[in-house]
Amino acid sequence: MTQGSVGTTSRDVGRSLPAWSSVLVVVAHPDDESFGLGAVVDGFVRAGARVSVLCFTHGEASTLHGVDGDLAVVREGELEAAARALGIGSVRLLGYADGALERTPVDELAARVAESVEEQAADGLLVFDTTGVTGHPDHVRATEAAVRCAADRGLGVLAWTLPGAVADQLRAESGAPFAGAGEGLVDVVLDVDRERQRVAVTCHPSQAVPSSVLWRRLELLGDREHLRWLVPPA
Repeated sequence: MTQGSVGTTSRDVGRSLPAWSSVLVVVAHPDDESFGLGAVVDGFVRAGARVSVLCFTHGEASTLHGVDGDLAVVREGELEAAARALGIGSVRLLGYADGALERTPVDELAARVAESVEEQAADGLLVFDTTGVTGHPDHVRATEAAVRCAADRGLGVLAWTLPGAVADQLRAESGAPFAGAGEGLVDVVLDVDRERQRVAVTCHPSQAVPSSVLWRRLELLGDREHLRWLVPPA
């Protein structure tokens, strides 16, 4: 484990990703696929899976600092560049309002997920944990929609999470409302290579600012990511 990283529980957990041939990533904002899920996406791509992304918003309201031009256009371009860096084959970016996703009926959002599932012939879904990880309500709603769709179709849903110790440390240091998985909730501890993730992160200059807590999170996690099943595979 990388120096400075925080360990996980001693619970007996898996060490490998499911053998899905087509993976649908469901996220709320452009950069979620890189900042949060990038190393896991890379793991699926390296294993030979086709990975596609469904992103519900353009993320204008979540931008960390001013940039020139229309933010919706800027962040769309950033997402497309990051997807290429990660080896993602298809990106579908919808126009729901950033910061207000929870006001959209979950059944409506689940129907959009179902469209992408059909289009990509997805075997399973990759999402943020039910807490949203960072506490953002858009993350929570995107995951709710993915779970609703998957439960209806018998698909597995694998969620990216943080070990409790990492979430606690990030909250203490930054004041941001990070939430981790408690004792016994982590199902997979995955050894990862962050090279492609770091390249993808740099494709989001409107977000990857030096002061972002992203960098500290990556330092604490080291070369491991933590996942749990929200809907176990059939």
